Amino acid sequence: MAVTSALASDPAARPGLSRDQLLDLYYWMRLTRSLEERLVNLYRQTKVVGGLFRSLGQEACAVGSAYALRREDVLSPLIRNLGSMLVKGATPLEVLKQYMAKGDSPTRGRELNIHFGDVVDRNFVGQISHLGDMVPVMAGVTLSFKLRQEPRVGLVYVGDGATSTGAFHEGINFAAVQRCPLVVVVENNRYAYSTPIAKQCAAERLADKAAGYGIPGVRADGNDVVAAYQVTRDAVARARRGEGVTLVELLTYRRKGHAEHDNQSYVVAGEIDRWARENDPLDRYVQRLTGSDGIATAELQAIDTRVLAEIDEATDIAERSAPPEPRDCLTGVYADPPAAPALWYREGVQSAVDRHERPASWGTHDG
Repeated sequence: MAVTSALASDPAARPGLSRDQLLDLYYWMRLTRSLEERLVNLYRQTKVVGGLFRSLGQEACAVGSAYALRREDVLSPLIRNLGSMLVKGATPLEVLKQYMAKGDSPTRGRELNIHFGDVVDRNFVGQISHLGDMVPVMAGVTLSFKLRQEPRVGLVYVGDGATSTGAFHEGINFAAVQRCPLVVVVENNRYAYSTPIAKQCAAERLADKAAGYGIPGVRADGNDVVAAYQVTRDAVARARRGEGVTLVELLTYRRKGHAEHDNQSYVVAGEIDRWARENDPLDRYVQRLTGSDGIATAELQAIDTRVLAEIDEATDIAERSAPPEPRDCLTGVYADPPAAPALWYREGVQSAVDRHERPASWGTHDG
């Protein structure tokens, strides 16, 4: 199976996007970056619970690819795909409450960062952190579309490191054999945590791995939001026609560490600054919009103002939200009422929970 390349998008090309849609892409990218910048501020004030995972420098990958989906299509994001979740309908308020572990967050304080989903209405799946594990999950999701003859498509993100895992291999192989309507987006950001790609994969192009599964592999410039949209749009259309899986490699760069605590001491000196200076996805898109697309700078500034106002309002609400109540810790863990009593789930424990106390027998089996 031939591997094609689309490493740059021609600004003069017709991407099939209207003027309003081009501005939409800018809005989602700006919202992603500004929301993460707000989360950094909250993290440094110790208002964020747990780790903070940035997508700085990768916003175009998530936004451009997710923008190619329909509402009924199912998205499987990872920790650097906040932009894709926003495109699919997640709100800044939900994200802020989730990171701050509030009692009315999407997971009611039981999970952190962007580990939440909505498979009923907005169609994005809560992620599994383990590298590659969402590929077999999405193979199953999209197989169900095929069996039910639904014209729906699934999109799953993985990083470069995940392509070296067994779960990735098994999932994409199964999906390829079953001709599932699945798009696998590999964000090649050069590092798997602290491991550079050359130390975990001998392939020069990750898209070449597609040939081993008998599916197309395509590459695109992941820091060009229109290129990311175009290549994903084509893969989604192919899947919707019943032609099976496509592997899309988006070339990008992770300008922050694995998480906010990572000082990136393993990165070559000057590399991060060079990517920020020469290949920032937002800067590049602004140049295109105000250049060949003829959009006034004032229009983009108005979007920036709108984004800041939305984030300010969401932050105020999130900070006022209460933490989860201890008495609610078992809600959603066991059936209500329990189908079968857990050994330690005794009346004494329940009454202690109601009083916000921790009984001596908590967590034991002989209560």
